[in-house]
This record gives sequence, structure tokens and C-alpha cells, in this order.
Amino acid sequence: MRTIPDSDNFKNIPLPLSLDDKISDLRRILDNSSDLLINPIELGGVRTALVTMEGMVASDRAAQMIMEPLMEMQISDKKVTPDELFTFIRDRMMMTLDRAVSIEYGDIMRRIMSGFAVLMIDGTDKVFSLGIQGYAIRGVQEPSSEGNITGAHEGFVETVRTNMSLLRRRIKSPKLQFSLFAVSSESNVDVILCFMADRVPKNTVAKIKARLEKLPLEAVLGHGYAEPFLIKERLSFFSGLTVTERPDIMCARLLEGRIGLLIDGTPFALVIPSLFSDHFHTADDYNFRPFYATFIRLIRYAAFVLSVFLPGAYVSAAVHHRELLRSELLLNLASAETSAPLPIALEALIVLLFYEVIREAGVRLPKSVGGAVSIVGGLIIGDAAVTAGIITNPMLLVCAISVTASFVIPSLNPVITVTRLFCVVLGSIFGLYGVSLAAAAMLVSACSADNYGIPLTAPVTPMTLKAMGDTFIRRSLRSLSGRHISAEDYNGSYTDSWEE
Repeated sequence: MRTIPDSDNFKNIPLPLSLDDKISDLRRILDNSSDLLINPIELGGVRTALVTMEGMVASDRAAQMIMEPLMEMQISDKKVTPDELFTFIRDRMMMTLDRAVSIEYGDIMRRIMSGFAVLMIDGTDKVFSLGIQGYAIRGVQEPSSEGNITGAHEGFVETVRTNMSLLRRRIKSPKLQFSLFAVSSESNVDVILCFMADRVPKNTVAKIKARLEKLPLEAVLGHGYAEPFLIKERLSFFSGLTVTERPDIMCARLLEGRIGLLIDGTPFALVIPSLFSDHFHTADDYNFRPFYATFIRLIRYAAFVLSVFLPGAYVSAAVHHRELLRSELLLNLASAETSAPLPIALEALIVLLFYEVIREAGVRLPKSVGGAVSIVGGLIIGDAAVTAGIITNPMLLVCAISVTASFVIPSLNPVITVTRLFCVVLGSIFGLYGVSLAAAAMLVSACSADNYGIPLTAPVTPMTLKAMGDTFIRRSLRSLSGRHISAEDYNGSYTDSWEE
């Protein structure tokens, strides 16, 4: 007696021989969903059916590549058996390049919901899955979060197979390998692990794949869903993974021996593992002359320090260490603070939090309104607050410099936002000792973080001399071309740093 599948139990159930049973099982699994399309057709005296999901396939491609070849098929003048029909289609008809044979309902459901057409034959327990995807997709466009001047203007899109082709077009090597599989219990989202086979240990790839396949989630709708399960759980400011929207950046990381994770439905890819210095490198660095690329890179490091510590240092100096300020500056500060009704630390927190409110409003509102919100919030309200004497000019200037500096490193914005507020609080209570304590905490957090045996602070600590030419400075490509630095060189190993 065969097992009857339903919407909760169908993944590992084999197909029956009868076409009517197959169709009724699909209807039962989908509960007669309106987007299930079943097209019966008779081929060589054998009943068949073409099953698709409405809106997931290209109708013109289905007609040209499947329906027409089947209708024009010259198999014989007499009726054939189901097995003969199956063998003829498998061995003598191409139809689509992306095709597979499925024997379980779980595989069939995943494929028809990914844009495949399933050809069922009465009397066989196997079906053909034919790739004729035609759902709406966004074209390749310029990345929205990683701008550049002289680099490529292509960014990842939501379709994982398109993203895979963007990488393959840049690295035409058989050593670049892709591993595609489905994750999550309900959404069955397609994900791809991409890596250079000669630069990444196979056991590391296997462990990452095993963790993804065991995700205790019903759906994976973005990179943030998978990230917590790929890093070691710890209280840390920094993550061992980074996100990129640029195929050229991902290719550079793959050539360094990293692993990329592409998730269907999101235009952002995860880099496993990552380094802290990755946040300060851009594609433009390698298109500029070395002296200018080094200058811009040092500017980014300085901007990170200013964005995190400037408000806290200003508050601590104004409250606890006035002797550090010149007499002229101290007098100007005193005259400005005389009319201010709020303590200087509270002023800083209000300005920084209000900026976050404006930024969040500008991001969430439609683009046609977001610019107006920034103008109203940044200019009109800010000017009114200073004129009314609620906020002082020096504090507004310091916070504006800090916020502007954070724009230079957008990938570190979550870290900068929170640690900047901590520095203000600690600076107001303990002075520069509190700011130093916050800096030490960040340094300890960065030095203690590692993923898969690669320290976050590499190649600075542990020191890797041959990699220092592309960390704080950028040497000429002629001198960098012979180094061949990979992730294994940073610590001598590339293994999992924590147990399952």
C-alpha cells in the first residue's frame, strides 16, 4: 500500500506509477492552489501531463522548447510503452539544457516552484524536470551601497543563478566551483557556496554546507538569517563575516581563498571568513596610482577613528579635562554652554540620536520624500535648535564631523553607531579614561574574533609581513602580483575554530 502525501509530509515520498495518482497527489499537497497548472497531452498512445506554476515559467519558451517538440515527435507508427516513451525523451530529445529526472515529491515541488516544468508519464515512477524559468527579475544594475569611480558598475541581483554567472564571467577557471543546494524547512531557498577548489580546504566547505542544511529556520529571506549560524556565538562588536554587493569584490575575495555564499532572493553575498581591513578596501584602490590609493585608504582609517571617538573625546575634554583645550577655545565653549539648558553629554546624545532618527526616516520613506526629510531635519530643525539655544554650535559641529566621517565606511555603520554612543556615555562619566576603556574593549573584541581559524585582525596580528603591502598602504600591482596571498597564510591553518 502506497503512502499518500499531504502538505506536511511529502518530501521523501516516491512517485506512483499512475498519472492520475501523481496529479491527485500534487493537488493534495498544494491544496488545489490556483497557480498550479496541469496540461494533459497524449504522446504515442501514452497519457502524459506537463505541470507548471503560473507566473514562474516563460510561456513562449514552454511552447517553443517543450510543447512543439513533443507534438512533432516521431517515435513510431504504433503505440509505445511508458518506459519506451521515457527512454526516447531522455535519450533523443534535448528540449532544455537545464533538465533533471526526479523520483520524489520533495524534489518535484522544489523544482516547479523554482520555474521548472515537470513532464509526467503514466506508467512510470520518474518525471522530467525542465528548466524554462520566466518569472520577473531585476536586471543587473549599479550597486546601491558600494559606489565607485573607475571600477565596474555591475552589482548582484536577487536571482542566484544570475549572480553565479557574474562571477563565472570574471573568473574563467575550472578551479572556481559552485555548490547549489536548498535550505530551510518551508521556503527551500536555493543557496550557492562558491570557492576556489585549490585554495579552500574541502572539510571547511563541507562543514559550512552542513550548517546551512541544518538551519532551524522556516525561511531564509536574507543574508542576516544565515549569518548567526555561520559564526561563533559571542559578545563582540565585530562579525567574522562581511557582505558585498559587487561581483568584482567577491572575485577578489575568492582568489584570496575565501568562500562566498549567494542566497536566492537577495542581492547581497556573504564573504566567509572576513578581515577587519576588508571594510577599508574598495575596488577603486587598484585602479588609482599607489600613492593616491594609500592616501585615500589612510583617510578611511582616520575617518573611522573620528566617527567613533570624536564626540566622546570632546565631551570628556569639556567636562573633565578642560586643561587640554586652548584658552581661546575654552572661552568660546564656556560662552556657548552658558546659555545651553542641557548638560553637554545630554546634548551630544540628543544630536546623535536625532541624526539616527532622520537617517532611518530617509531610508524607509519613498525616495521622492526621503531627500526632503533630510533637508528638513538636517537644516531647518538643526538651525532652529541652535537658534533656540537648545543645542550649541560647537556640539553640533563635532557631531556633524563624526557623522560625516562614518559615511566613509558604510559597512561599519552598525558598529560605529552603537560604539559612538558608548564613548559619549563613558566619556561623560570617566573622562578620557572612559573613552580609552571603550577603545580597549573594541580592540580586545577585534583581536579575539576569528572564524574558521582566520583572525579578524589579520594580517596585522598575527603579523604577516608579505600581506602588509595591501593593508594600511597599497603598494604597486607589480610588487603585489608575485605574492599570491591566501587566507591560509594569515594563520597557517584554515580550519573550523569551534565545534558543532
